[in-house]
Amino acid sequence: MSTFVPIYNAFQAFVRSASFIDVATWLAAVWALLTVIRATGKKSRTTKLRGPKSTSLLFGVGKELLESPDTGVIFEAWSKEYGVAYEVPMICGEKRIMLCDPKAIAHVLSRDTWSYVGIPGHKASVLRVVGKGLIWAEGESHRRQRRSIAPSFNSTAIRKLGPAIHKTVERLKLAWESKVDANGSGSVILDVHKWYHSGDLLIMFSLDSFGIAGFSYDFGSLDGKPNSMISVLDAFGAPFPQSLLDNSVLLLSTVFPIVINVPTSRGKLFDKLRAQMSEICDIIIDNAAQGNEGASDKDVSTIGLLLTAEDEESGQRITREEVLAQARELPSLLVTMTWALLELARHPHVQTKLREELLSFSGEPSYDQLTTGFPYLDAVVQEILRVHPAAQGRIRQADEDDVIPLSEPVQTKSGEVVDSITVERGTVIGISIPCMNCSEAIWGPDAKVFRPERWLDPDGITKKAQEMKGYRHLLTFTDGPRTCIGKLFAVAEIKTVLSVVIKNFVLEMRDGPDTKIEIARGIVLRPKVVGEDGIKVPLRVTQYKG
Repeated sequence: MSTFVPIYNAFQAFVRSASFIDVATWLAAVWALLTVIRATGKKSRTTKLRGPKSTSLLFGVGKELLESPDTGVIFEAWSKEYGVAYEVPMICGEKRIMLCDPKAIAHVLSRDTWSYVGIPGHKASVLRVVGKGLIWAEGESHRRQRRSIAPSFNSTAIRKLGPAIHKTVERLKLAWESKVDANGSGSVILDVHKWYHSGDLLIMFSLDSFGIAGFSYDFGSLDGKPNSMISVLDAFGAPFPQSLLDNSVLLLSTVFPIVINVPTSRGKLFDKLRAQMSEICDIIIDNAAQGNEGASDKDVSTIGLLLTAEDEESGQRITREEVLAQARELPSLLVTMTWALLELARHPHVQTKLREELLSFSGEPSYDQLTTGFPYLDAVVQEILRVHPAAQGRIRQADEDDVIPLSEPVQTKSGEVVDSITVERGTVIGISIPCMNCSEAIWGPDAKVFRPERWLDPDGITKKAQEMKGYRHLLTFTDGPRTCIGKLFAVAEIKTVLSVVIKNFVLEMRDGPDTKIEIARGIVLRPKVVGEDGIKVPLRVTQYKG
């Protein structure tokens, strides 16, 4: 081990200092060697499935998928042609099996972290940006962290956070009212996608409420207080560097994790974000630790609970590095908030119906009332989560030989029809969340339509969709041992925001409900109005007078 470390460090230094041509030449040689090994090695026991043809000798179809704004549509088209399980050519000759079948997906996700694990390239990227938290961990490490963290995100804990979230919502309401009054015309155009300029947007509410409820730390965004977290979130929303070097390194790193150390614009952005987030999280964790001293149960924040979290079986506490990793996972919720406002502005009849339900209740609803007392609000939130999942997919690698059952048969390359597929250790499995959430084969012919009523109609959820084992038949939060531990917090916050915003304001697309929207690629996928410079979603906000 002592001999290997200096060799590895020297190799990392070479990768960082080498030109892209040098690295590409070296990788081409390695790729050629891998091709020879695959050709002369033992025959794979993995079922040979049909699938799309490769469009690149080196990248397979990876470049098309990386550049596509909606990979779910691509995967759905391939599933229609090749069946619910098919083979996709990826980087350096890798064959990835894509699953578009509820039964097969439930099988794989139920065995996640043990029989199926993360691929090395993806784990290296997560480690670089987030750290050794739940997303990165596997096996016993993941199990220990999850057992320790779970009590901080259950319904009891979130119920205690309700007053803190509502307090921040009121600040948002006052900020928007001030903007409307200052404009003097009864309404104001706000860009709900901009990450800074306090008081302009819902994003600032999300940051402040996440800080207060999650960390006992007030970022003060809605009050105009400058803070470095705003620049971090702005970077998450900015367009991704899309140079040939950036895209090539990203694709190649899935097979050769060491490539992630090649200096690129994207890599520098990741390093800067991690450094900034670590600095901020250190401050708020120290603040939470001090706040825990002498605090009552009702006053302890989520982060405060995490700092004292202990695994009942081992007695081992969650480490500071693991707490930091949980604190870095904010931007995906912000994007979901943006989609929620956008869809309500695009569908005035849905917004009106939701407002009528909310106005029928007087006072401030509790967590339990928001959970069960507003069926149309629940339907709207479910539909937003279905149509606009923050996570785009799962890529896992079989850690042992397995047989995956299918709900319907598929045809192999040899023409044989099978109702299960064999995968040997090392086989890479892919699951597209947008495809599964919006597949016409699963959700019916109106699968791509934003229609909250489907969650209220007796036959609104198809039998095929009911076979999905995720949260409320969705894969938005994935499923199994790695299901999103903060899903109840996310749903509660979205409902709280909508309950106040829609009751007090009318949202409209600045250029009318038929305004075209497209997806912009950043560290997270975000919506933008077609034709707008940069990433903008301008909405007209009018105070509701009744």
